[in-house]
Amino acid sequence: MAFLELKNVSKGFGPKTSRSEILSDINLQIEKGEFVTIVGYSGAGKTTLISLIAGLIGPDAGTITLNDLEITAPGPDRGIVFQNYSLLPWLTVYENIYLAVDQVFKNWAPAKKALHTEKYIEMVNLTPAREKRPSELSGGMRQRVSVARALSMDPQILLLDEPLSALDALTRATLQDEINRIWENDQKTVVLITNDVDEGILLSDRIIPLSAGPDATLGPSIPVNIPRPRDRKSINHDPRFKEIRATVVDYLLKSNARSRSAVTRTLSLPDIEPEDLSVPRNWYSPRKQPIRKREIKKETVEISS
Repeated sequence: MAFLELKNVSKGFGPKTSRSEILSDINLQIEKGEFVTIVGYSGAGKTTLISLIAGLIGPDAGTITLNDLEITAPGPDRGIVFQNYSLLPWLTVYENIYLAVDQVFKNWAPAKKALHTEKYIEMVNLTPAREKRPSELSGGMRQRVSVARALSMDPQILLLDEPLSALDALTRATLQDEINRIWENDQKTVVLITNDVDEGILLSDRIIPLSAGPDATLGPSIPVNIPRPRDRKSINHDPRFKEIRATVVDYLLKSNARSRSAVTRTLSLPDIEPEDLSVPRNWYSPRKQPIRKREIKKETVEISS
């Protein structure tokens, strides 16, 4: 049995009479130590999928198991890094990470907890900023704190929910290298959610496209058979990179085309016709509301002389 397994998982939102199916018939198997990327359009249901694996929400149908145990609630065996950092603003870098360590390893001595916290601060190269609060950090540094906090819990699996999407290109490239370095050193099982195909190919062992919603489902699993370590400059000239990229993009484009052709919506637009300024307005007119073209009625009046 796979380390992480999703069997026939479906999830929707809304009342039963007008329920919107977000994910449908999701089947996924991930082995221990694998780095798997799920890539798809914004709004396709990627965050819903990662929330299901994290146990933050439950599936409407199907089962999710981690290490042969069914996932029914959040737990420290799953470390998650959100897109929006989710740091406590009144705590320092050290305190944000220590809080997680203190909650997970309650029986440890304070000295051991402190040493463990320092280890992960150093791992993400934030030792000089350990006493700074989130408001004093750049976006990239905040995301490093989030990664360190998740790893400090020593989870069985690390879930990354578009952790780099809000960063500029240079910071994003730096954090990609950091995540890759940490994974190579720690060999945690990682599930990365992203809308960047190149990012998925650079970092992962496999990349799986998620079709456009509604009723999004996983496409074919594509192995990234490019040797590690991968250099972002030379990888662009690798024919395997181009082939994998073309396969993923082609699937996403076709799924999006099917989604567009299947959805029909009726839009009710508000009545916001502007006032007809060509119609003169007299000071003695009792009318105070704007005059619009459809309100002007022409009629012929006979006057006897």
